[in-house]
Amino acid sequence: MEVLVTGGAGFIGSHMVKMLATRGYSVVTLDDLSAGFRDAVLAGEFVHGSLHDIAGLDALFSAHTFDAVIHFAGSIVVSESVRDPSKYYRNNLVATLNLLDAMRKHGVGKLIFSSTAAIFGMPQYVPIDEGHPKAPINPYGMSKWMIENVLLDYERAYGFHSVALRYFNAAGAAPDGELGERHNPETHLIPLAIRAANGALPALTVFGSDYDTPDGTCIRDYIHIVDICEAHLLALDHLARGGGSRAYNLGNGEGYSVRQVIEIVERVSGNKVPVHYGDRREGDPPRLVADSSRIRQDWGWIPRYSELEMIVAHAWRWENANAVPA
Repeated sequence: MEVLVTGGAGFIGSHMVKMLATRGYSVVTLDDLSAGFRDAVLAGEFVHGSLHDIAGLDALFSAHTFDAVIHFAGSIVVSESVRDPSKYYRNNLVATLNLLDAMRKHGVGKLIFSSTAAIFGMPQYVPIDEGHPKAPINPYGMSKWMIENVLLDYERAYGFHSVALRYFNAAGAAPDGELGERHNPETHLIPLAIRAANGALPALTVFGSDYDTPDGTCIRDYIHIVDICEAHLLALDHLARGGGSRAYNLGNGEGYSVRQVIEIVERVSGNKVPVHYGDRREGDPPRLVADSSRIRQDWGWIPRYSELEMIVAHAWRWENANAVPA
């Protein structure tokens, strides 16, 4: 199979490209490098291009016979989406429409979509299953929920098949140390806590300590990057066998508060994490924990790296080996 990976130079995308190549797939990466890194693409063909370039998309699909597309490209920072919603609707929704229409034009009818737990908004209950009401509270989550609905419409109208995978908090690094988490600027808790622990960052800023949680800090469900990629391979196999459209939540089903994450980073690193407590960020729900029982039952997906200590250990090794600046 030949697979196009959009956003394949980013954190999740680069790990996906590596896994696809290892498993024998022919892979092409499309990335504009606005948030990704060229040296993170370790296999296959790399195309420097944008989903906003209609002519470029047409040329790419004309040059290849893709069996499926795995779509990671997009903007992902919740707080930024609140400040600049236009960017998020353009880079997520409009760009995806451009991609889907290029796929339609060239007869490619299978897509795996990188969705998010942010579509659920303020949880009415936890853990969150697929049937939970969708009520995004920020433009990032709203743009992803819009895309999920577009995909359903494309299935009804054009026979298009898709799998939407709703990650809770992607984290960790390749166990062999070859790849890790890189964002510029970095906004994710675990790499920032690690950088505070190893001295690359003066202190970790914790946004809010007065949430309705046991220790006052937000609770999140962290899932290892390798386990996310394994779920994508299962989705690819499902679509290749003629399976219909699906949507699944991806998480470990266990929530950790910010303070608990800090404690684990301190335990793994042996160093203290200096902390500064700031105000809440707009658009942050207090708790997000996944119920992933449906994908476990349907496809037998079982996370290999479910322990947060292992997730942090892989991230710690990569951060220290690569000395990523804060």
